[in-house]
Amino acid sequence: MSIPADLKYTKSHEWVRLEADGNVTVGITHHAQELLGDMVFVENPTVGRQLSAGEECAVVESVKAASDVYAPIAGEVVSANGDLEGAPESINQDPYAAWMFKVKPAQASDLDALMDAGAYTAHVESEAH
Repeated sequence: MSIPADLKYTKSHEWVRLEADGNVTVGITHHAQELLGDMVFVENPTVGRQLSAGEECAVVESVKAASDVYAPIAGEVVSANGDLEGAPESINQDPYAAWMFKVKPAQASDLDALMDAGAYTAHVESEAH
């Protein structure tokens, strides 16, 4: 299982990358897409939407199930990856390249509450038992 060390993670299996401009990019982890299977549909939040941390804000649907995607931090949606609407399977091919949306954080320090790669690895392993 691939868990890049330069990202932050949530217990609900979203990955978060802090960008140079201060915004954060969000997607679902390799583990999440593996559990869901072949992606058939992605619904991203609309640009301009204000998100609260932990709020349901997007949906990924696979041949197995639909799953909510949660906002890892509070902030404003500044971009959504429209390419996923026509090619949701790109999440299966590379979940860390197939980002879903970008958020301008309400508080940059909110990122500190997210898990690093080591903590996320332990979280995934604990769920498996």
